[in-house]
Amino acid sequence: MSTRAPGARVPRSTADQTPPEVSAGPRGGITLGPNDRLIGELHIDGDVRLGGTVQGEIHATGDVEVDDAAKVNASLAGGDINIRGNVSGPVTARKRLVVARSGSLTGDVRVARLVIQDGATFSGNVSMGPQPDAFAPVKEMPVASAAPEPAKAPAPAAPAAVAAPQPTRNDGKAKGKPQKR
Repeated sequence: MSTRAPGARVPRSTADQTPPEVSAGPRGGITLGPNDRLIGELHIDGDVRLGGTVQGEIHATGDVEVDDAAKVNASLAGGDINIRGNVSGPVTARKRLVVARSGSLTGDVRVARLVIQDGATFSGNVSMGPQPDAFAPVKEMPVASAAPEPAKAPAPAAPAAVAAPQPTRNDGKAKGKPQKR
């Protein structure tokens, strides 16, 4: 007699089963560890996590994480960008830029939202507001019609507001007709 409850599943050997599919979501990602070094450009459709040394350019359609031990001398572009290490270079965050307590950023930034935590260091210029999606496909411009648009006449020039200076004599008085007082 069995000790299993009626209707209980019977375990099978996992050797003959297919492994379950793991979904990584709509985008992939890459991680550079603390001993990794990247020199050049990285364009990635997904997230990137930087833990080592980077020189060049990083363009991610997803988020960019800069770990505590990272030394980045590069331009960064991504959705959300979180800096906990050292970054030197321009940064473009389409969503939000966070410079954490342990983070250091030297460079100009273009951001939609900016968070600089107490203890973080930042040196650079900030341009804030909604950023265009740098990775969106370029929309085609409508083709102009064959009929040319009539040209507009140029606006008439405004009269000069300042009179031309009068020539002077050696004694400092104006030449020409005497001025009425």
